[in-house]
Amino acid sequence: MAGAPQENTLLHLFAGGCGGTVGAIVTCPLEVIKTRLQSSRLAFRTVYYPQVQLGTISGEGMVRPTSVSPGLLRVLKSILEKEGPRSLFRGLGPNLVGVAPSRAVYFACYSKAKERFNGTFVPNSNIVHICSAGSAAFVTNSLMNPIWMVKTRMQLERKVRGSKPMNAWQCARYVYQTEGVRGFYRGLTASYAGISETIICFAIYESLKKHLKDVQLPPSPTNGTKRNSTNFFGLMFAAAVSKGCASCIAYPHEVIRTRLREEGTKYKTFFQTARLVAREEGYLAFYRGLFAQLIRQIPNTAIVLSTYELIVYLLEDRTK
Repeated sequence: MAGAPQENTLLHLFAGGCGGTVGAIVTCPLEVIKTRLQSSRLAFRTVYYPQVQLGTISGEGMVRPTSVSPGLLRVLKSILEKEGPRSLFRGLGPNLVGVAPSRAVYFACYSKAKERFNGTFVPNSNIVHICSAGSAAFVTNSLMNPIWMVKTRMQLERKVRGSKPMNAWQCARYVYQTEGVRGFYRGLTASYAGISETIICFAIYESLKKHLKDVQLPPSPTNGTKRNSTNFFGLMFAAAVSKGCASCIAYPHEVIRTRLREEGTKYKTFFQTARLVAREEGYLAFYRGLFAQLIRQIPNTAIVLSTYELIVYLLEDRTK
């Protein structure tokens, strides 16, 4: 019996790692586009709007130039034309190196914290889910920030088609040589602010999962397969809804984090970056890349959480 908690932790480590790896590979191109849209180096288009000037003798209109952020498809087209299809997978190396351990650490911490908090608060209540998600996110962000920093730098690097971009090791060495160890922790404060997104996501997800358990089909020899498939797609739906809501609410921290991780920029701290973006680009700038984030993160989270739940279910069922 002493080995049961350890086996349970290893189970969640393995399941979380597998789910994260599958999700990262499938949605990598969307993450590259999202990061480019969040960057301060995004090339804006100048659009000229006609504006009527009232009170003039001639009554002629004026032309007002306005900067417009390019959309997802325009950024995708630009990357394909200027850098080639391989650039859509920039940062996949450190992403794969980081996503499996980060998801594994997260789900293991979440499972362990949930056990502890269930003994302190009302079992499986919202406060348990909130505290567990917050604790797991804090540990994961603190450990994995250097890898995500390298990934973001690689995704922001623009290389013309045919030129050789930096690999993950070269990028990490360059960051260390130019900024020291502290350079690997740029954007960590924004990641801590992003814990709110994780808390919202898991609070909604656990609530929906509990509701799904209450309305699931009763077990019987004839509908076992239907019941399992219904549960699986129900979990995917719960994950998609929870992540969509959380992303819309807490998205601005993603833009701030990307700005903090840019090389040689004026962005230094979390609140200073927030003030600069609001003053120079307006509040809508905090939501640049949100559409790309939603169509990336919603299926990604659905894949990760449902794969995780499926592996846990299969392995736990086998050990019984």
